[in-house]
Amino acid sequence: MPAQEKPLWYVINNVETIDTPALVIYPDRVQKNIQTAINMVGNVNRLRPHIKTHKSADVIRLMMDAGIRRFKCATIAEAELLAIVSAPDALLAYQPVGPKIKRLIELIRNFPATQFSCLVDQADAAQAINDEAEKNGMKLPVMLDLNVGMNRTGIAPGKEAFELAEKLTGMQALKLIGLHAYDGHINDSDMTLRAQRCHEAFAPLQQLKEDLLAKGYDDLVIVAGGSPTFPIHAQQQDVECSPGTFVYWDAGYQENFPEQAFLPAALVLTRIVSRPGERLLCADLGHKAIAAENPLQRRVQFVNASGLEVVGQSEEHLVLRNRDETSFHMGDVLYGMPIHICPTCALYGTAVVIKSHLAADEWKIAARERKITF
Repeated sequence: MPAQEKPLWYVINNVETIDTPALVIYPDRVQKNIQTAINMVGNVNRLRPHIKTHKSADVIRLMMDAGIRRFKCATIAEAELLAIVSAPDALLAYQPVGPKIKRLIELIRNFPATQFSCLVDQADAAQAINDEAEKNGMKLPVMLDLNVGMNRTGIAPGKEAFELAEKLTGMQALKLIGLHAYDGHINDSDMTLRAQRCHEAFAPLQQLKEDLLAKGYDDLVIVAGGSPTFPIHAQQQDVECSPGTFVYWDAGYQENFPEQAFLPAALVLTRIVSRPGERLLCADLGHKAIAAENPLQRRVQFVNASGLEVVGQSEEHLVLRNRDETSFHMGDVLYGMPIHICPTCALYGTAVVIKSHLAADEWKIAARERKITF
């Protein structure tokens, strides 16, 4: 009798119990991705993963179980989620302005077990943070946010950044502890070109650190990079690496960065709900169920149906053209790998957890909310 064929990794044997659209997570693959990241960086203390992809307490706990103690986040809700699960170190990789300053101060007051820090890139913003921290009797660690070419936030590493560091020394409630740089614009598929551009962008930051040390500043930690440049920064022993997408991976990164051995660990499930015309199918995967910032053909890849072409999408519907002879029926389930997993996760309140090919649990995506408590 022939041995039973092993099911494909993504197949869910009780898929009929899952309503669609749904986000599904494969935790065995998540754990493998975490270990792969640790192996790549070599020292778990140099890994500061960004939680913006998963926004989940369950994933944070898996990371902490693997020895990770430092984390990065982008919102106050994400920072609070880290504190709720007792993460020791949470960098808010954002310059808080307006009400966010008071919200951060409230987090610090209510979660003393977590060491919070944040970014600054402007003197007036830093002064506002200082004033609120001083009013509350706090000394808040901050990092200079440096613009190394992304042109999104940050100050150019050079004379202006050095002068800002000098101004910070006069602010009684702030302590400069590091330099932060996100180089998300460096995403070339060619690894040699990506490494060259990364090193060129990083050189002024290293020079700034040397200039500050020569001036008598304490040693400053450097937090740099995302998933595309992670393999490059992982080789620099004085850098804390902050990849985020690695934990779930996605079709876009799998295609562009094949040198990284991360596994797709999150999919979206959708069902055929109509057949509006010859070779046309409609699935329940609209704008509200998968990230829609990319062009129509760059939103999802179906791992169990390669012959389907996306031809239209609206809020609750995805229209597909069947380009081959495969027959599809009403209710058929499609397993979709998002091109961009991070904003896709933020569309779901919970994810279905798949263990041993069975829907076995749910994980709450708590930090998709803009506010948890504070």
